Amino acid sequence: MRSVVFAILAGLCWGAGEVFTRSVLHTGRVGPVTAIAVRSAVALPVLWLVYWFWVAGAGREPTSWPGAGGAVLTRLVIGSGLLAGAGGMIFFYLAIASGEVSRVKPIAFGLAPVAGTVLAALFLGESITLRKVLAIALVVTGIVLLSSGRPTSAPG
Repeated sequence: MRSVVFAILAGLCWGAGEVFTRSVLHTGRVGPVTAIAVRSAVALPVLWLVYWFWVAGAGREPTSWPGAGGAVLTRLVIGSGLLAGAGGMIFFYLAIASGEVSRVKPIAFGLAPVAGTVLAALFLGESITLRKVLAIALVVTGIVLLSSGRPTSAPG
């Protein structure tokens, strides 16, 4: 249940945040890469503060990540830092700079669990069940329904 609550809170934060971001990007005064830089600059000190209180102070996670080993750190840097962090944010911000949040977000955030499920099966040995296949079909159907049709005008 705790994971569901955290996932709901994450979704609400991302959903609201992207509406703010799109409204800023469509003013023409700030570009997508600048928006990412500001997002990261604001988020990083907060994340380190949470790290020190939540992890280092309260011991809720292992704190020995510097000594986790080269292979673990490489996967962390490539997967979380470069692909999900930088790559995902850059492409998403470029998308919302030129498109509607209501069209772009379902594609980006709907495709993520589909890609994650398939890649986890291929590289982590997780099972692909009939239930997961049906869920993927429903997600893809939802993406098509939410992102198809005529775009509305951009905010001024």
